[in-house]
Amino acid sequence: MKRSKIALAMTLSISALFLTACNDNDDRYTGSDSNKTFLSESTYSKDKVDNAASVKVMTYNMVNVQGRTAKATALVMFPKVAQPADGYRVVVWEHGTVGVGDSCAPSNNAIGARFRILAESLLAAGYVIVAPDYEGLGTPGIHPYLNLASEAKSALAAVQAAKDHYGAQLNGEWMSAGQSQGGQASLGTAEYANADATYKGAVAGAPASSLGKIILEVAPAALASIELKEVAAGVPLAQRVSVDSYATLLAYAALTGVGIKAYEPRFDYRDIFQERAKPLAEFAEGTTGENGLCLTNDADPSLSLIEKFKADIIKYMTDNPDKKVMDYPGLDANNFKNNDTVQKFLIASQPGTKRIDKPVYIVQGTADTNVPFPVTQALVANLQTLGSPNVKLDPVVDASHTQAIVCRNLQVYNFIQAQMPANTNIVVDPAKIDASKDEQCTGIKP
Repeated sequence: MKRSKIALAMTLSISALFLTACNDNDDRYTGSDSNKTFLSESTYSKDKVDNAASVKVMTYNMVNVQGRTAKATALVMFPKVAQPADGYRVVVWEHGTVGVGDSCAPSNNAIGARFRILAESLLAAGYVIVAPDYEGLGTPGIHPYLNLASEAKSALAAVQAAKDHYGAQLNGEWMSAGQSQGGQASLGTAEYANADATYKGAVAGAPASSLGKIILEVAPAALASIELKEVAAGVPLAQRVSVDSYATLLAYAALTGVGIKAYEPRFDYRDIFQERAKPLAEFAEGTTGENGLCLTNDADPSLSLIEKFKADIIKYMTDNPDKKVMDYPGLDANNFKNNDTVQKFLIASQPGTKRIDKPVYIVQGTADTNVPFPVTQALVANLQTLGSPNVKLDPVVDASHTQAIVCRNLQVYNFIQAQMPANTNIVVDPAKIDASKDEQCTGIKP
């Protein structure tokens, strides 16, 4: 009789785990196996953060795009500020595009410039920061780039693992913030955490959205206009924003295609590129899907995915002086537009399609050529149409894709403090966190 009870208990436990792994459509989904969240942590040694008492690399379990339990990693930063009586609040930082290769994972690299500015500000006030690498970055499996559900589940599982491991050190309340891919991820996190009373709101800088519309409709006209001005001004090819921006969009498309393979292994992303660009798109995947080139590479720019496309665009236009940047044979527009797998991905990964009841602050540069301002305006309008009660769009005049969130660092900090006060009684000098005077914000209105 005793053995039968044990067997029954094991059967029920296994069934519960199976249902948890497959429960993609449940609004109460937590993104993790509740019985196996935190796994381990190690000291982060790639860089230093001045206001952090410790920086760890946490390994935890999440449910991946195939519905299976998989390992993931996240940076966890504790402040030097004394713990509040009721525990630290948590801000989840969701990073922008880095690539799909394991070497691109933020926990395998120095702290990014945009992340550092906000991280130092939040740590100074006494917040704990949890920064997920996302599924498949730095851990086995292909990173499902721009997959909204995967990004959100990476964040939710990381928060749950931190709560499980650190216990009473954490208050339980948390918010999300991110830029570019991370802006999209932050909005996705808000969707998935909408019913979580401990989740207090989202910050999204230049959130990636409407990739298909940008590539097929918005970019051609916008980049043609920019190119006309650059040609008239005699700007060399290597210094043209139009060339760099189109190379970046092609890199995004390649990473998107590789990312789809994470859950559609038979998908051939090469089909959405023309013959000339196919070998370049392959650099995104590498030989295994885990050793592809990163989006950028400061140590050796020639080994960046953007640079691979940019160099070939320049060669093409040099060899064909009568051609314009959008004449470059990059994407196969018809295949991209009509490929069922791609179209399903674009629909499933579009943020802002569900009502969000928590406060949302979206920062967007008006001169952004990667995520154009009108695209984000439309996203915000749709959220408002859905009845989202508190969504604010902050246009940063003349700011580029990477400038906006830096130049609004003080406003982002104030938004987080307003929705979720750190409760540490620390007063941070606004002048120390106002990055509008930073060299990255030259020419941008404060």
